Amino acid sequence: MAENCHGESARATVLRADRHRARGMVSLSFRQHVAHVAHVAHLAYVAVNRMRVLVQRVSRAEVRVDDRVIGKIGAGLLLLVGFTHADGDEQIAWMADKVVGLRIFSDDEDKMNCSLAGVGGSILVVSQFTLYGDAVKGRRPSFVDAARPEAAVPLYERFVATLRARGVHVETGEFGATMEVELVNDGPVTLWLER
Repeated sequence: MAENCHGESARATVLRADRHRARGMVSLSFRQHVAHVAHVAHLAYVAVNRMRVLVQRVSRAEVRVDDRVIGKIGAGLLLLVGFTHADGDEQIAWMADKVVGLRIFSDDEDKMNCSLAGVGGSILVVSQFTLYGDAVKGRRPSFVDAARPEAAVPLYERFVATLRARGVHVETGEFGATMEVELVNDGPVTLWLER
């Protein structure tokens, strides 16, 4: 449930407002307060329900499953990708365009001015549901905001296909497998993208 700036649920906020109103301590009307609570809940929903990609510029990267290399690239981008319940084709298309078009590679003057195509780079895509880990309460993260495998696998496959359709060489990990990812972060350059 969404929380307000005091760390309380929307229901607790309404109850607190009722107590304060009874004491004459609230200047907002009940309708204004409910609208505010709804707005806070919407912002919390939007913040959680976004496709997430951690982008790392690499000089090389590879992913292994059971000591077997299943994906390997030279210079390019390593993408750790997570999906949530509300993701669909709109988020996938936007993210693919954004990643392919990012100008985060150095030009002749050593300025970040070149895109992946400009340097002939590749992409390694690794599924990463833990991007939705919520450790606000307790010590063990909750992953309830991550899409379940039956929804996430088709999204992951469509994202990889969309990147390939943009003319980029794409390698992948294995969805749902225990993987070892090895990389050399070039820079380092790391970006967090949400849509």
